[in-house]
Amino acid sequence: MQHTFGLGLTFAYGAGGTLRNLTSALLITTGFAQAETVTIAALGDSLTAGYGLPQGDGFVPQLQAWLDAQGADVEIRNAGVSGDTTAGGLSRVDWTLTPDVDAMIVSLGGNDYLRGIDPAVSQQNLDGILSAGVAADVDMLLVGLTVGANYGLDYKSQFEGMYTELAEKHDVPLYPDYAIGLRAAAGMQDGMMEFMQADGLHPNKDGVALIVAAIGPTILDLVATAQ
Repeated sequence: MQHTFGLGLTFAYGAGGTLRNLTSALLITTGFAQAETVTIAALGDSLTAGYGLPQGDGFVPQLQAWLDAQGADVEIRNAGVSGDTTAGGLSRVDWTLTPDVDAMIVSLGGNDYLRGIDPAVSQQNLDGILSAGVAADVDMLLVGLTVGANYGLDYKSQFEGMYTELAEKHDVPLYPDYAIGLRAAAGMQDGMMEFMQADGLHPNKDGVALIVAAIGPTILDLVATAQ
C-alpha cells in the first residue's frame, strides 16, 4: 500500500516497503534540511588582507565572525594581497576561482588610485576579473571606492564611475564604497582618524568592525544568491 504526502514523496507500507520508508524519511531529515556551505573568495588588496592588524582583526576574519553570528553557513577565503593593483588581481583570479568557490567579492582599485593609474586601465583589468567570474559561473559582488580629487575631478569621476559601469555590464550587484560604514561613523575626515592605523590609509580593528557591520547584510544577500 502506498500513500503520497504533500512533499511529493511516496511511502510504501508493508514488509517490502520498510526500507523505502526509512530512506524517504532520511531524505526529509537530512537532504532537505541541510545546505552545503557557501565558499566565497574575497579578492582584494591590503584592505582585504588585513594589513597591519593582528590575525583575527582583519576584514576577512571579522566578516567571518559577523556572518557566523547571523547563522550563515559560509566560509570566507582571504584572497587579499597587500599592495595589489587591479592588474595583480587579474593575474591571479583564475587560480583564486577553484572549483569549490561559489561566489567572489571583488574589492580592488585603491592602489591603482594611489599610483595614479589611468582609470581606463583599471576598468579593463576589473572587466577581466568579472569576466573570469562569469566564465566560472560564480556569483559576485563588486565593491567600489570613493576617492579624493588629487588627480582632478575628471579622474575622480572616471575612477568612481567605472564600478557602476562594470556592475551594469556584468549584471552584478555593486556595493558603492568600501568605507561607507567608516564614513558614516566618523562624520567627517578628521573624525575618521580614530578608526585608522597610524599610516592614515588602513583601518584599525574598530574601523574594520564598522566596515563589516555596514557591508555584512550585502554579503548575506550574496550568500543567499549563491545557495
